Amino acid sequence: MIQDELDKQFMQHAMVLAGRAEANGEVPVGAVVVLNGEVIGEGWNRLIGQHDATAHAEMMALRQAGLVLQNYRLLDAVLYVTLEPCPMCASAMVHSRIGKVIYGAPDYKTGAAGSVMNLLSYEGVNHHVAYQGGVMEEECRAQLQAFFRRRRAEKKAERDARKVSQLDDSDTSEPKAKN
Repeated sequence: MIQDELDKQFMQHAMVLAGRAEANGEVPVGAVVVLNGEVIGEGWNRLIGQHDATAHAEMMALRQAGLVLQNYRLLDAVLYVTLEPCPMCASAMVHSRIGKVIYGAPDYKTGAAGSVMNLLSYEGVNHHVAYQGGVMEEECRAQLQAFFRRRRAEKKAERDARKVSQLDDSDTSEPKAKN
């Protein structure tokens, strides 16, 4: 199988994991760590469910890969993630000495693999991580956009329901006396 097909296969796997996050009310981001063509780590966002700001998909996948290898150093491994890594995750990738990061959609707010900043190849660090963005970018972006569109609609529906409830409550109050 050629590399582009493998990249798409592993990114699709990451998108399935992102679906797990979404099913639990989390932002749909999924990550897969691959070594020699084998998945050695998987993760999806679990921040809300685990009450843990570090429970990003990438961090979960890196932790699992380290346990599988019994080593935090993930030399030659490739991490696939549906959204460009944030600074925390990019730093963990540098510390894990992962070989390469391949991401789907760029993150123009907190992306740390070239969009906002680049911590993966920052001059001051002892390990540089190769990276590539844009693998299945449209599909990854669409998954995220659909989630946030639905979330905004749900929030609006909740606000509208509260307004209606407040109006109903005011209608049931006793009429004011006329002078």
